[in-house]
Amino acid sequence: MNTQPTASETDPVAVLTAMYEAEGRYLAAGGPGQASFDLLAPYFAPDVVLHQADALPYGGTWRGHAGMVRFFLAMAEAWESFEIGEQEFLAAGDKVVVHSQVVARARATGRELAFPVLQTIAVRSGRIAEVWPFYWDTAAIAAATGGRDYSARPETIRPSLDSAKTAPPR
Repeated sequence: MNTQPTASETDPVAVLTAMYEAEGRYLAAGGPGQASFDLLAPYFAPDVVLHQADALPYGGTWRGHAGMVRFFLAMAEAWESFEIGEQEFLAAGDKVVVHSQVVARARATGRELAFPVLQTIAVRSGRIAEVWPFYWDTAAIAAATGGRDYSARPETIRPSLDSAKTAPPR
């Protein structure tokens, strides 16, 4: 019995393509709070790290499968719909840059936005290990989602602007 993963199971672009298809099934089954994360878990390393810009309503660092579950819940609170359209993949070793076109409707305001997202994703041993998404206009996203923070992420420490202003120069 061969226990070695096949090339298609470890090829970063194939892994991401399969994950996006599974994400579609996950969302079609009701998404966060209704569908099981088990549909997505095989595509993420147990110690996966997702870094979202702090300016986003679901910003911060999300760790492990439990962090991914909380992230998807925070996204569902922020967005009524979040459709990923056309995607382009550029692979370099174990890293892939994914350029996606998104159309999303904010739950708090009903505003619809169309925007690009560029993600740098590291895939190791056939699983997504680290994700760095970059949004073109985080201010527009924050405004559309009502400026609320949906993340409830106790593990993320954010320095306040006041403490940054009073810190002694180095």
